[in-house]
Amino acid sequence: MEWGLPGNFIWFWLLVLVTAVFALNSWRRKKALSRFGDRELVRTLSGSLNLTVRFLKRILLVLAIFCLVLALAQPHFRKKETRVERKGIDVMIAVDVSNSMLARDIAPSRLEKAKLELTELIQKLKGNRIGIVAFAGDAVIQCPLTLDYNAVKLFLSTISPELISNQGTSLARALAVSGQAFAEKEKEYKAVILLTDGENHEPDALGAADRAAKSGIRVFTIGIGTNDGGTLPSEHSGGDSKKDRSGRTVISKLNENLLRDIASRTRGAYFRASGGNFETDRLVHEMMGMKQKDLKSEWSVEYEENFQFFLLIAILLLLIEMFLSERKK
Repeated sequence: MEWGLPGNFIWFWLLVLVTAVFALNSWRRKKALSRFGDRELVRTLSGSLNLTVRFLKRILLVLAIFCLVLALAQPHFRKKETRVERKGIDVMIAVDVSNSMLARDIAPSRLEKAKLELTELIQKLKGNRIGIVAFAGDAVIQCPLTLDYNAVKLFLSTISPELISNQGTSLARALAVSGQAFAEKEKEYKAVILLTDGENHEPDALGAADRAAKSGIRVFTIGIGTNDGGTLPSEHSGGDSKKDRSGRTVISKLNENLLRDIASRTRGAYFRASGGNFETDRLVHEMMGMKQKDLKSEWSVEYEENFQFFLLIAILLLLIEMFLSERKK
């Protein structure tokens, strides 16, 4: 037998409390009777009282509480074991951490909103191996492919522009490093979610997309930002917007055309996150349409709940206790 909620065993302290109350009640009763009069006379006057039944009623109440606590702990017996094959795909999430992702056309910033939405996306992608790549002018694997989704969320929460010293935006480098996380021999089951504002400062982004397609990688691009663009926070304190050398305010705009081309060349799809509202359901639907592979084989144990047995005993004991009379006929 195993227990689903062993923490509920803490309620066994009620047995000690009830037993203590019964003992205190008996002691106070005896003391009161001794003050009332002669012990033998009092015993004769209360001859209709059945002390054996009173003791039995208290035992039944204690046993009922004992069975109720066992029921609360959710006892169950192992029923059977079955082997479960988990299928899915490998997904690398490449997140742009360049300074342009600090633009405030999407509150509180493009990057912070992206992190919040990606947390929800990770929940919907459970069952698949997920990893994270952070990129700007260079790219690094922040979290390798894993089924540990808590670890993925932890790494995602730590992403910031400070991770990459080489600023700028190199989509080619992001795709190349993401591809290194996959098994080279596989030509399927591989997807990259490229989340960026599309401001590419390095050439060969489309060439990298073609190479990814030849490796069997499908790239799903998410453009975050607006066509009107947004200002960037100044590197100096004071809350001003960043300015170029001419003193003009720097405006970062979403480059959708490049992201559409990358997705198209890899048989992926482009999604726009204007206002921060990702079309996560559509994205997950597209990705789950891909061919899946066996990711993990494990034994699944089925249990049969048996709390009803102890609950029934407790109810029967309480009913018996209620119908027992302490008075002799």
